[in-house]
Order: sequence, then C-alpha cells, then structure tokens
Amino acid sequence: MRLKRKIDEYLIEWKKSKNKMPLIVKGARQIGKTESIKNFGLNNYKSLIEINFVLQPEYKDIFDKGFEIDRVIKDITLKNGDFQFIPGETLIFFDEIQANERALTALKYFYEDAPEYHVIAAGSLLGVAINRENYSFPVGKVQMLNMYPLSFKEFLIAVGREDL
Repeated sequence: MRLKRKIDEYLIEWKKSKNKMPLIVKGARQIGKTESIKNFGLNNYKSLIEINFVLQPEYKDIFDKGFEIDRVIKDITLKNGDFQFIPGETLIFFDEIQANERALTALKYFYEDAPEYHVIAAGSLLGVAINRENYSFPVGKVQMLNMYPLSFKEFLIAVGREDL
C-alpha cells in the first residue's frame, strides 16, 4: 500500500492548471520524491516517460545536439522504443536531473515549444548543482516545489489515525 502524501494533491492541481510550466521537485534524499511522482504519472496519464540520469547514463546525451524538442523526443524514442509520446497524455519525468545540467536548461524549451507534454523533474542535490558556475537555470519557465520528509499528519493518515 502506498502512503498518501501532501504532494499528491499538489500534483493533481498542477496537472489541471492551464498555463502549466515544467515542475521541479526538490528535496532531501530518500523522502519519496520519485515514488510520489511515478505514482502520479501512472495514475493520471496514459504514458509515463521516466528517465533517471544517474541510473540511465545513456540518456545524458539527448540534449547534446541542442534543445529542439521534436529531435529530443526522437532521440529518446531511439533509445527506448517502448516509450509512447501522446500529446496531452504524457508525463515526462526527469529524475536526478542535477546529473545532467543540459536537461535542466531544456525545461525552458519544453515549456515554450512543447506544452502538450507535461514535464516534472526531481533531484535531491539540485541546490548544489544550481549554485555551480556556468549553470543555466530556466528562470521564469519552471515552477518549483519543495518536498519534505513524511509529516506527522501524513504518518497518522498512513496508520489510519487521521481523527486525532
């Protein structure tokens, strides 16, 4: 059984928003960012494209030729033919995005050129990565969300004691 988290409601509202920007979820390691986002994607989209830049380094080069989104999608599909990009029904999830700074820059182009694909990025070391020199951050083109460890209220709900 999956824990109900505060982020679940936030993600639903984010999906409903009209002028949706790519969402960056920041937070400490091992607090449930990946699990929450994957669960959201599987339950709210026809297609979930999950790329973890630490566990799947073969995807690190998809932005090396630039940020033209149609070509990026083609390159992703060449690496995994099972991925389906369905406009309006696809969540692209870039996990451990701090391991690929060009992917962070690319979020701007998903917002500007491909709003039909909803994009969430997550990473536990984003604060460190963003503060490095020569790091291009898409200011004004992304939405940020901080996720925190399980709260006491979330714990009570998980153990069936939300009436306290």
